[in-house]
Amino acid sequence: MNTAQRTRPERADTAQAPGSDITRHSSTRWLPEVRWAALALSLFAIGLALQVGGAPAATWWTAYLLCYAAGGWEPGVSGLQALREKTLDVDLLMIVAAIVAASIGQVFDGALLIVIFATSGALEAVATRRTRDSVNALLELAPDRASRMAPDGTETVVAVVELAVGDVVRVRPGERIGADGTVGHGTSDVDQATITGESMPVLKDIGAPVYAGTMNGTGSLLIEVTTPAEKCVVARIGAMVEEASRTKATTQLFIERIEQRYSIGMVTATLALFFIPLAFGAELQETLLRAITFMIVASPCAVVLATMPPLLSAIANAGRHGVLVKSAVVMEQLGLSDTVAFDKTGTLTRGIPQVTSVDLTPWTTFTAPDVLRFAAAAERPSQHPLAAAIVAAATRASIDRLPEAEGFESSPGRGVRATVEGHLVEIVSPSGAELADVVSIREHAGNTVVVVLIDGVAQAIISLADEVRPGAADAVRTVARTLERPPVLLTGDNERTGAWIGEQVGIKDIRTKLLPQDKVAAVRELQDAGRRVVLVGDGVNDAPAMATAHLGIAMGARGSDLALQTADAVIVRDDLSTIASVITLSRRARRVVIANLIIAGSVIAVLVAWDLLGTLPLPLGVAGHEGSTVIVGLNGLRLLRRREWHR
Repeated sequence: MNTAQRTRPERADTAQAPGSDITRHSSTRWLPEVRWAALALSLFAIGLALQVGGAPAATWWTAYLLCYAAGGWEPGVSGLQALREKTLDVDLLMIVAAIVAASIGQVFDGALLIVIFATSGALEAVATRRTRDSVNALLELAPDRASRMAPDGTETVVAVVELAVGDVVRVRPGERIGADGTVGHGTSDVDQATITGESMPVLKDIGAPVYAGTMNGTGSLLIEVTTPAEKCVVARIGAMVEEASRTKATTQLFIERIEQRYSIGMVTATLALFFIPLAFGAELQETLLRAITFMIVASPCAVVLATMPPLLSAIANAGRHGVLVKSAVVMEQLGLSDTVAFDKTGTLTRGIPQVTSVDLTPWTTFTAPDVLRFAAAAERPSQHPLAAAIVAAATRASIDRLPEAEGFESSPGRGVRATVEGHLVEIVSPSGAELADVVSIREHAGNTVVVVLIDGVAQAIISLADEVRPGAADAVRTVARTLERPPVLLTGDNERTGAWIGEQVGIKDIRTKLLPQDKVAAVRELQDAGRRVVLVGDGVNDAPAMATAHLGIAMGARGSDLALQTADAVIVRDDLSTIASVITLSRRARRVVIANLIIAGSVIAVLVAWDLLGTLPLPLGVAGHEGSTVIVGLNGLRLLRRREWHR
């Protein structure tokens, strides 16, 4: 609904302030467009029930006319405003066509047209509101306040927006970092998955860059601010999402030009059919009847139904199979894509590190289960993701009871140590030539490696990795066959990890060490090469690239709020195999749409020519017009069948 795209985003500015889950997840149901569309649909259903049930005509006419008022007043007002600005659009013509239909007794047709347009406008308004709310939710990642250090060492808690370049802030263990900057003092592991998508926390020491919104680990850091709050990475992500969304809207300009030509042509032809014959002495009643007939047969009701039922049916079919496609436009555009770019962490992988192996050293005096038991006991007090993975591995190995750890210590960048059953247990980063071969093999296989020391002797090497999703390789191969172009991997991880994941799933085009703006640049590079890109991701850091790509698909189970709201489609159950299926379904829907447009356009052309060149009886014109509407509607509904998903 083109007028809604131009006028309704401004009305979406009434979003509540961020900070409430209700604002982000529930406010769309109370949008005025949604309420009016729901009311129009209810009144239409009541009118249809009364008409079919044989109620007096006055009752169902009243219901239909109330449907006109509920669903038609807003596009009518918008159309009049456009007319005041010397532009003419289909919205106003649809209202006129509906009124004319009612004036000759076809009130059902007009009401149906009103319902379709009101529903389309509501969907546009919901999409606009959710995009804006998702950006507001992103801005909540960064804390509101920070501890600023004075030159004399005193601390003052200030608002983050008051921080200036050169200020020094203290970030304590477990706190979120409030500004982009560099570490001036201290060492800590920082979880920056929200920004870079890296599955493992990154060691930060003096001189290392840090980003607002990331989570500090167990160490204390002094950070020198290098970027004002309004230009930090988190703020830039939000700006990129909004900018890309506005850029997408410009693709509707061509449709609007067609709309103008059609609208002006239809009005001009209708007026000419009425006034020119009158000027030459034609009878008023016969001339009015011909003009009204032209208005009915030239009305694009069948054209509207030619497009929406196939796409909405495809959306419903995809939804039954775990893919939420957010609009008919998205469903139509999916079939045009030719390249899929995948994020790694949380998309091709589960996003949770797991123990992949426990390799005993030649000089160990313990068994693998014993080493794992000691390591899990020592790591249990830690909040590090690797520690959780080791404890989980002990649970899976049926180690029911872990001994208590005493004297637990955590050293960022070094590891942990504790006393377990009288033994000093240390889990540290690998070092030393005697372990280099095994460490190198495991790291080249995409693992993060730690060494377990008991009483100062290296007993085992524990390897951990972010597990590839089951079926990811098959899904990637199916996508490549469907699109006939190889997919691309975009990740914030290092080259070694990226290469290992690419080898596991069958992707050769791998781009690593990418920050959010780097992913955007990679997507634009593909687009500049003529590719129509679909970006599949799950994190906040993927949102700008999703918005920049032609389409974005989010993983639903673990996806961030911003990714879910920015994406054009959501894989609800994180089943990657559905990507190729929904693209294939979209292509099928596009073919049905084209067939429907040919049918609708041909019928309109024949009826209009008949009315212009001959004498088209009004009942026959209505029958032909409505017959084509029924045909294209039923043709579109075929895509509801389950077998269409598996074709």
